[in-house]
Amino acid sequence: MDALPLLRALFHHQVWAHGELFDAVALLDPRMHPDEREAALRLLGHVHVVARIFEAHLQGLPHGYDADNTPQTAELDALRSAMAASDRWYLDHLASATPGQLARRRTFVFTDGDPGCMSGAEMLLHVATHGTYHRAEVGRILRDAGIVPPWDTFAVHLHATQPARRRQALDATHTA
Repeated sequence: MDALPLLRALFHHQVWAHGELFDAVALLDPRMHPDEREAALRLLGHVHVVARIFEAHLQGLPHGYDADNTPQTAELDALRSAMAASDRWYLDHLASATPGQLARRRTFVFTDGDPGCMSGAEMLLHVATHGTYHRAEVGRILRDAGIVPPWDTFAVHLHATQPARRRQALDATHTA
């Protein structure tokens, strides 16, 4: 299978998952759950910074970060907006990416000073899986605060955004 359609699907999943998660984090009352809200926003801020860093790596540009998070915790709405802009950049990048761009390795320096070398596809996969890992951490924070977290899986995303898939499965079951 060609990597581009799969990467595009992963980043559409990420956009959907970020929207669902920000809606749930908004339910964390800052008076009742200040520590949980702070922890959730710090994790989401980290996800955003890492996405921005790899956005720069993919373009061969300096990213301007000296750490993998910001010193201050972003406000929910500002972070949601910034993350949506970053997500849009990745979708736009993937809309015009070529197999050659995905295969080309780039060298860079991690924020801890260690050198790195990854292909464009590896960087994209890192951004997608990194976000999934930390969204799960935020989900645990939400659950511990009594809020049901979104069900953030690729399969749920596909069936929620493409309901014809369920009808196709039902039709196949009834005709078999």
